[in-house]
Amino acid sequence: MSAADLHTLTGAYAAHALEPDERAEFDLHLERCAACTQEVAEFTATLARLGSAQAVPVAPEFKQRVMDALETVRQDPPDTAPLSPGPRTGTARRALPRLALAACLALAVGAGGLALQQHHQADRARAAATALQRQQDRIAALLTAPDARTTSGKVTGSGAATVVWSHSQDRAGFLASGMPPLTEGTTYQLWFDDGGTMRPAGLLPTASGALMLSGALTSASGVGLTVEPAGGSPQPTGTPLVLLAFG
Repeated sequence: MSAADLHTLTGAYAAHALEPDERAEFDLHLERCAACTQEVAEFTATLARLGSAQAVPVAPEFKQRVMDALETVRQDPPDTAPLSPGPRTGTARRALPRLALAACLALAVGAGGLALQQHHQADRARAAATALQRQQDRIAALLTAPDARTTSGKVTGSGAATVVWSHSQDRAGFLASGMPPLTEGTTYQLWFDDGGTMRPAGLLPTASGALMLSGALTSASGVGLTVEPAGGSPQPTGTPLVLLAFG
């Protein structure tokens, strides 16, 4: 493999996507190429930040709650009353099974509602986890592009941000960690910097995580991050918390 080809494998090397013989050859290349060593370090840090994104936890299973509750419910003793009770006693005893049935039905309805609610919660959690995995897969694919590049910076206040981009794929991804949670009614919004004109590039749903930016790179010179009202804005309403330039 030529030296020129080896220079394009930094992302794939960091992502452990090379064949054993290619990896061995690239290990030798790293011993004498400071530029590739630096790129591998940047890609490795980016992948570590990507892997730190967390999925939404699923609520405890309803069955376990029911089983736990069974241990605290006392069973009524068997009915040993005479078969021919007086009028009032017989009426009262005949009412007991109906009351018990009504209570069971009410419990079943309530339990069914809770089970349905938890089923919906689990569905939402699975959907969020699937979306997160899709984002990670797409950014991992971006990282292994032959011309993939990254740049990182500190976010005003706290946290760090990294942008990954590839001109051959005409796409970019954003990774964030350690940023503070926002107040209700606000969101983090990303922007392509088109020579000073900011173009909307997507909303970051969490303070830490990954997002493929919406839209093509075209003439963008970098990516910025601002805090905007929930739902986003057509133009930034404040100073960017971080502005990362494409090298």
